[in-house]
Amino acid sequence: MDEDDPGQVPERDRTKQAPEVSPLLLSMFERYVRGYLARHFHAFRLAKAQRPDPVAIRGKPLIVYFNHPSWWDPLICLRLAEQFFPDRTSYAPMDAAALRKYPLFERLGFFGVELGSARGARHFLTLSQQVLSRPDTALWIAAEGQLTDPRARPLRLRSGIGHLAARVRQAVLLPLALEYPFWEERTPEALARFGEEIAASEAGLTATDWTTVLETRLQTGLDALAADSLARDPARFDVLLDGAAGVGGVYDAWRRLKARLRGDPFQPEHGDDALPEPPRRKI
Repeated sequence: MDEDDPGQVPERDRTKQAPEVSPLLLSMFERYVRGYLARHFHAFRLAKAQRPDPVAIRGKPLIVYFNHPSWWDPLICLRLAEQFFPDRTSYAPMDAAALRKYPLFERLGFFGVELGSARGARHFLTLSQQVLSRPDTALWIAAEGQLTDPRARPLRLRSGIGHLAARVRQAVLLPLALEYPFWEERTPEALARFGEEIAASEAGLTATDWTTVLETRLQTGLDALAADSLARDPARFDVLLDGAAGVGGVYDAWRRLKARLRGDPFQPEHGDDALPEPPRRKI
């Protein structure tokens, strides 16, 4: 049996448990991530064209599936979870070998999956279904399964996401497109765009059909995000996190001095359109 055919979940795999998330540790890590992203990106921008619909996802478990262009994806998703889904407990699968090196991540909601095996596929389905049995959860899945350029076409997702969608009829699936282009500054932009929610209960599809539908929806979002990226128009985005503009402190000091000599107030290059800070989780 290969990894694309997880088959029935055996009894020995049913005993696996999803990790218990530590709210205190997660809150500390979220704060660290905000600063870390701000140091490495000019800005983290979310396309204004689409937002998660709170009505569509209310009282239902959520699957956010996204393309996998970069090492940065988990941290970007963590910021999005904090901003848009603060009342949900978020989980994500992670390479089991990597998780053994960083066991702390289990307390943040990551669970290990053995890559490239049928046992790993079954384990993924078992723990994912367990997580999604509660309506106040969100499962974040890098559905391509490996690092892939965001402009590569056609988009191909691993079949596990289709098998999961066919099994969790109560869940809502939400596509998320990610890209990290360079615009005018020395640091890159982190760009994201949500797609339209898909209710798993609305279609009695096979796993293969589900994979095709999810590929189509995510590719549509990626194409739209690519167009926004190529336009290099900040007005198409809201700023979720403001980084360091220019080439560093010397650049900003020079701009501040020029403004003072002209008698003009110094204005940062970005940040005025940033979204408000999300509500903090109670600890």
